[in-house]
Amino acid sequence: QVLLEESGGGLVQAGDSLRLSCAASGRTIFSSYAMAVAWFRQAPGKVREFVAGISWDGESTYYADSVKGRFTISRVNAKNIVYLQMNSLRPEDPAVYFCAARIQPTFAIVTSTIDYPYWGQGTQVTVSS
Repeated sequence: QVLLEESGGGLVQAGDSLRLSCAASGRTIFSSYAMAVAWFRQAPGKVREFVAGISWDGESTYYADSVKGRFTISRVNAKNIVYLQMNSLRPEDPAVYFCAARIQPTFAIVTSTIDYPYWGQGTQVTVSS
């Protein structure tokens, strides 16, 4: 079983930065099982949406247009951690941010929630204007 835990959320002002972390339980689980990881977010009353994804080896990334150029996803497989660096946060960015994982030993990145079987509990990001 893959257990994911997000951390790093909080309250910031517009224009500030935050770094979210997604840690996986289990020894070297991210690399051992070639797991692609993605970040999604869900604001109140809205559907959960794709934010960013990274291939199992970190060679491929993909971003939603709304965060491209501001957010960066990265991973350290040796530590079983995936990061989401969020810069220039905007009033439209607040949401609960979730990390999700799937076994995928290719470079393709999928953006649909239904394709990810493993999810964390989420971490709240709030941006004040």
